[in-house]
Amino acid sequence: MPSHADRKHRIVTGFQRRLNPVIRRLPSQTVLETTGRISGKPRRTPVGGRRVGGTFWLVSEFGRRSQYVRNIEADPRVRVRIRGRWHHGTAHLLPDDDPWARLRGLPRLNSTAVRAFGTDLLTIRVDLTNERI
Repeated sequence: MPSHADRKHRIVTGFQRRLNPVIRRLPSQTVLETTGRISGKPRRTPVGGRRVGGTFWLVSEFGRRSQYVRNIEADPRVRVRIRGRWHHGTAHLLPDDDPWARLRGLPRLNSTAVRAFGTDLLTIRVDLTNERI
């Protein structure tokens, strides 16, 4: 029998699969682009996070179960669209960071959703390069 976390994951990801294609088209939406670990194609996921200097911080609500996190594990080179501009970067998974504390410094709306729907929070740091597209 599936656990509560498994059911929650299935429901939330099913909803996100339908909503994300619309949300990621919004010019103001922050988007994380990874490379598909199997396909090699760009995969774009709307995310909530915050840029602090040359670093972009976010928290994954499903940790290593998230497809974009699996893609980062296979290839940490990413792009992040912040305020309509793309930035190259290298993503780092930070399992020892306190994601609950990290969420307090990130945008409130997204942080509330991550707290409500998440089952296995994981902090991700993206070190941005100076190169923009």
